[in-house]
Amino acid sequence: MIGIVLAIIAGILISLQNVFNARVSERTGPWATTSLVLGLGLACSLVVFFSIEEKSLLEFGNVNPIFLFGGVFGVGIVFFLMRGVTLIGPAYAISIALISQIVIAFTINTIGWFGFEASALTWQKLLGITLLIGGVLVYKLEKQADH
Repeated sequence: MIGIVLAIIAGILISLQNVFNARVSERTGPWATTSLVLGLGLACSLVVFFSIEEKSLLEFGNVNPIFLFGGVFGVGIVFFLMRGVTLIGPAYAISIALISQIVIAFTINTIGWFGFEASALTWQKLLGITLLIGGVLVYKLEKQADH
């Protein structure tokens, strides 16, 4: 249950962050906004880290070094979603991003990439992805009809 609540909070924060980033970008530009947002995120993260974490900042254990580059994805996430929100609007951009997240997560789960246990490919999972994509297409068609 806690995992579900955390995921809901993350979804809310992602949506708000992208809308806020798009508004800042209108005044500063996309790369300045990306730098500012990630810089403020780093500052906030370090404050929380030093306040509650009991490990060293440089203690990685046996982590595959390639996984340490996950933060680089954050640059792309902030930049591309911010530009998408600016160009096509928050609902459509975030819906497309959500679908791509689900498809990639589904692929990682099904194949068992990156150390995750492989799970069965079922018709229910395929139906769910198809319904999501269909929902975004219906939303886009409805939006085009308004113009």
